[in-house]
Amino acid sequence: MTAHILVVDDDPVQRRLLKAAVESQGHVVHLAEDGQTGLAYFRRNHADISVILLDLMMPGMNGLEFLGALGGLEAEVPVIVQTGQGGIETVVQAMRAGAFDFVVKPVSPERIAAAIGNALKVDQRDSKARPVRRPRSGAVGFSDIISASPAMARVMDLARRAAQSNIPVVLEGESGVGKEMVARAIQSASDRSSRPFITVNCGAIPRNLVESILFGHEKGAFTGATERHVGKFAEADGGTLFLDEIGDLPLDTQVKLLRAVQEGEIETIGARQPQKVNVRLISATNKDLIEEVKAGRFREDLYYRLNVFPITIPALRRRKEDIPFLARAFTERFSAEQRLARPLALGAGALALLTAFDWPGNIRQLENAIYRAVILSEGPELTENDFPQILAQIPGGLASQDVWPGFAGLELVPSSPPPAPQLVRMPERADTTALAERISAVRVDEDGSGSKDNVIVSTDDSGNVRRLADIEEELIRFALKFYRGQMSQVARKLGIGRSTLYRKLKDYGIDPENPHKHAA
Repeated sequence: MTAHILVVDDDPVQRRLLKAAVESQGHVVHLAEDGQTGLAYFRRNHADISVILLDLMMPGMNGLEFLGALGGLEAEVPVIVQTGQGGIETVVQAMRAGAFDFVVKPVSPERIAAAIGNALKVDQRDSKARPVRRPRSGAVGFSDIISASPAMARVMDLARRAAQSNIPVVLEGESGVGKEMVARAIQSASDRSSRPFITVNCGAIPRNLVESILFGHEKGAFTGATERHVGKFAEADGGTLFLDEIGDLPLDTQVKLLRAVQEGEIETIGARQPQKVNVRLISATNKDLIEEVKAGRFREDLYYRLNVFPITIPALRRRKEDIPFLARAFTERFSAEQRLARPLALGAGALALLTAFDWPGNIRQLENAIYRAVILSEGPELTENDFPQILAQIPGGLASQDVWPGFAGLELVPSSPPPAPQLVRMPERADTTALAERISAVRVDEDGSGSKDNVIVSTDDSGNVRRLADIEEELIRFALKFYRGQMSQVARKLGIGRSTLYRKLKDYGIDPENPHKHAA
C-alpha cells in the first residue's frame, strides 16, 4: 500500500537518507526542513498524510513543541520520533505528548520500514478496534511475535535460520523475555510444525521425578509405579522437546540426556531395551551455562552438545522500542477477553510511563501489569494512574529530572491533558570534579557488603595519581555491576544523565551486560 509520509528533520543529509529509505518501500515522501514548515505543510495537506517521521532535536520549533501543536489540531496521524542514543528522558515526554513510536539514531532502513509498516496498520482515524491476533490452538509463528527493535530483528533472523534444520538450539535470556514464544515459532516454521511441541520446566520438577518425567517408567519399576508412564521424550517423538531452565537439571539426569542427544535413544526406567526417538531439542536458560560448567554444576560434554546454535534474547530494558507495541497489543487482547462494551485505549501518559520503566520481570511483568490495569480501570482509556505499582517505583527518577510534569513524590496527578511539554536537555558532560568526589571511600564486595579488598584507588603501582578517565571507567563498571545493569539507577546514582552514561559506555567500550569484561 502506497502512503504519503511527511519527514520533518533539519539535517539535509538525514532527510535524503530517510527519503531514500521510505521511497524504497514504495511510499511518497514529503520533506520539511524544520518544525514550523512541517506543521504548516500538515495543516494544508493533513488529509493526505498517513505517517509523520519527526526529529526531536531541531532549532526553532523542536519535536516536542511540534507534537504539542499537532495535539492542538486534534490530528490523529501516527508520529514516529527520532532520538539520539540514550535519550529516553525525551522519549518519555514524546510518548506522553502522543508519539506512536520512536527510533534511535543511527537508524537502519529496515527499522524505518518496520516502524512505518506498524504505524500504517493502525487506522487512528477509525474508532473501531483493531483485530486481536490470537495464536491458533497454541501454535505461534514468527508473525505472532511483536517486535520493532533491531536487537529482536537479529533474534528473529537467527531463529528463522535455526528453523530450517534440526540443529540443537539454546535460547539464553532473563526470565520473562519470551524464550518459549521463540521456541514455538521455530517449531512452527520447521518441517516438524505438524508434530508435537512438548515443554518441560526442568526447574519445577522434583529431583526424584526428573528422570521418570523425561524418559518414562514401566509399571512396577519402583515403589509407587502402579502403571506405565510415557516420558516427555516419547511424547515429543517426531516433534520438538523444549527444555526450559535446562541449567537446573540434576547432574545424574544430565548423563541420560547426553545419551539421548548423542544416540537418539532413551532408557525408560524399568525397560529392558532402550527406545529410539526422533526429537528436536530446544533448550532455554536464564543462567550462564559456561559458568555452571566451570562450577561443576553442568556437564561440559552436554553443554557442547546442546549449545550448537545459541540465541540470546535481550531483556526488555535493552529494547524499549518494543514496549509501545507490546503494551498496545496486551491492552487490546485483555479488553477483548474481558468482553468490554468498548475496547480500552492506552493513554499517552500511560504509554510514556510504561516506556520509561525498566521492567526487571521483562515481558511477563509488563503483561501482568496491563492485565491488572484493564481489570481495575474505570475510564475509557488506561492512564498512568492505572499503574500505581509502576508509579511507586519511578517517581524519584522521573520527578528529579523533570520528565514527569506535575508529578511530585507519591501524589498522583489527575488524568488531565498535560501542560505543553518542555524539552529536557541533559548535560553532555559530567561534572568531573563532582564525579571524582563520589569515588572516595568506595569499598564494596561482590555481594554488596563492606570490605577493604574492593577499593577504587587513586594512585597506580608507581605511586603516581591515576588518570581521572581510568578511575571514572572503573567506577562506571562497578556501578553497572552493583545495580545489575539498571541504567536509570546507575545514571541517577552517578549523578549524570542517561545520555551521558550511554556516551561514556561507548567511549570506554563497556558492555552493560558484562561490565567487567574489557574490550580487546
